[in-house]
Parts: sequence; structure tokens; C-alpha cells
Amino acid sequence: MDLAQIRQYGNIEFLAKQMVEGFITGLHKSPFHGFSVEFAEHRLYNNGESTRHIDWKVFAKTDRLYTKRYEEETNLRCHLIIDTSSSMYYPEKNNGKIVFSTMAAAALAYMLQKQKDAISLITFSSGIEIQTPVKSTPSHIHKIFLDLENLLQKPKEHKKTEVASVIHQIAENIHKRSLVIIFSDMFDDIDNSEKIFSSLQHLKHNLHEVLIFHVTDKKTESDFEFDDRPYEFIDLETNETIKLNPAQVKVDYQKILHQFYQELKLRCGQYKIDFIEADIAEGFEQILTSYLVKRGKMK
Repeated sequence: MDLAQIRQYGNIEFLAKQMVEGFITGLHKSPFHGFSVEFAEHRLYNNGESTRHIDWKVFAKTDRLYTKRYEEETNLRCHLIIDTSSSMYYPEKNNGKIVFSTMAAAALAYMLQKQKDAISLITFSSGIEIQTPVKSTPSHIHKIFLDLENLLQKPKEHKKTEVASVIHQIAENIHKRSLVIIFSDMFDDIDNSEKIFSSLQHLKHNLHEVLIFHVTDKKTESDFEFDDRPYEFIDLETNETIKLNPAQVKVDYQKILHQFYQELKLRCGQYKIDFIEADIAEGFEQILTSYLVKRGKMK
């Protein structure tokens, strides 16, 4: 889904609703129906519980026992964090990574809203740009959708990223025992990766559950698939340019990148952080499924 399609089909809140409801319908028809997609209004009845809260109208329609849930039963605090540095506007023809991250965050916000969980939106590049309170009220969620819509309309600026320092700041300032979901390509200082590892450890030290979506255009950024001809490559954060034939550097480039990301995955595994490769060509099901798996682990 590119920016032109989003503008064509309507506002981001409507699109998020369509994405989530289509995804859940697909889950119920698929072998993955065991996933717990329980919105705040109802949950399946467990044997031995009081029958006082069973919704008999739902039972008449579905032949399954559900009990009514109440808002105080769901107290998850979730921080949706989006990297807005210049590299996230790649590929430039459709601003692919930032559009993907924004729409994925919108879909998660809608799902969290239906579960009546409290949500905060944080965007960052070299520093924090937006940080909303953590609330679950309809007016607050609507404001988050407006912020996400504005992010899509905002023109690209030349902004460097400071993933490590921002994560340290977030870890220190947000309420402990929150769910932190990060959308980023993690393109920070690869030569000094210990800074990133330290910041992720800080999140876990403060008892946060963390889900990182490593957002990439896999075809060109990881697989480095370009035609065998000269190109001019432009650093989106500094505007520095270099002319070369991709075939000349592909092996060395992939070796360095693979080594960095393998170390990042290893550290995340050690810290019990979920690290998910999110290829922008693969759609949003990978995001919603990973969230449900994480949510299931937290129960």
C-alpha cells in the first residue's frame, strides 16, 4: 500500500479498521484460529467460572459461551514508537518504509483500542519528536490517528537517527512494565553497535516487554538486488553520494550488514526481546500476527 492509495481510499483510521477486521476474519477461517483475538467486550467462558457474566445473546447466535469483559480487566500500556529519520523514507518513489510503519502502527492502534488498552505514540529521529500521553479514551486514540495521518502527509526532511540515545530516553521516562513496539530500520552507527545493545538492555532492565519490527525493503537493502550497471547511491540522511556498480561491493556489503543484524538478533534473544524482520513487500499480516503472539506470551 503506497501513499497514493492511502490518499485515494480515505483516512488512516478507516484503513486501519479494514486491515484489522480483514485480518481477524482470515484468522477465523485459517488453521491459526487458535490465536486469542479477544476484544475487551467478550472473552471465552472458562469452566468453573461464575455464569453471572455469560452473554446469552451471543450464545444464541454462536452456540459458544462468552463472558462480558470490563475495561478494568485490561490494563496494558503500549507505546508505539516510529523511527522517522530520512532512511525510513526509502525507497523514495513511494516513501516505502515510513508508509509501511505508519500503517502498521495504525492497525495495531486500532486493535489495542478494541481491547481497551492504553496507547502512546512516540516518533523520533535524532531526538523525540512526538510523545503522546498513555490513554485509552476515544478522543485520545482519535488524536493518535490524526498524528499518524499527519506523519504520512509530512514531506521528507534530512534527519539523522539516534536510535540508541532515544531508546535510553524512552526507557527512563515511560511507566515500567509497558509493552514497547518499535518500528525502525535500525540504521544507526553500525561501527558502534554496543550503543544500541546497551539501550535495548535498558528497556528490559526497566521491565518492559519489547517487540522490534526491523523494517526493510529486503530486495534492495538486504539482498542488494540491482541491475549490473553503474548507479549513483545517495545517503538519505547526509546527501552524500557515491557512484559504483553494485556487483563490485555486494559481497562485502552483505557480509557487514549480515554480521550486524545477526549480532542484533542474538542480543535481542539474550534480552528476551522479540526481533521481527518486517519486509515492506510482505504486507501487514506479519505485524498483526507477531503482536498477537507477543500478547499471548504476556498473559
